[in-house]
Amino acid sequence: MTKTDNASKALIDSLNRLLADYFALYLKTKSFHWHVAGPRFHDLHLLFDAQATELFALTDLIAERVRKNGGSTLTSIGAIAGRSRIADQDSAALSAEVMIAELAEDNRSLIAAVREAKALAGAAGDNATEGAADDWTDQAEQRVWFLTSLLG
Repeated sequence: MTKTDNASKALIDSLNRLLADYFALYLKTKSFHWHVAGPRFHDLHLLFDAQATELFALTDLIAERVRKNGGSTLTSIGAIAGRSRIADQDSAALSAEVMIAELAEDNRSLIAAVREAKALAGAAGDNATEGAADDWTDQAEQRVWFLTSLLG
């Protein structure tokens, strides 16, 4: 196996982990959209929905980067669960503040994962993924900014 093959395999693995993270964070954000309650319900309900929509939209782009690099993408919920670094949250009774803080931290983790994939894309010579990662980072940073601004 050549150095290029190893770099491509590392990138494909990183992108699939990133894809799993995006799916997991999408589902968590959508769950919080469904379960948020309290005096800020309306604003948070809309914010969480907008952020979930943004996360879901990126899943196809990431999966297509995997395929364009010669890899296979995730194929099931089990594959997502086995690869994601985003912790599940099964409680439907969290306070809005806990939801906000958890999503902010998860998006920070996502930023680190995107930066890892970007570095691996550079090593593999995949400048398309490397460039796209900048947009993915910017979007996650904006989600963190919006969420942390709500915490005061």
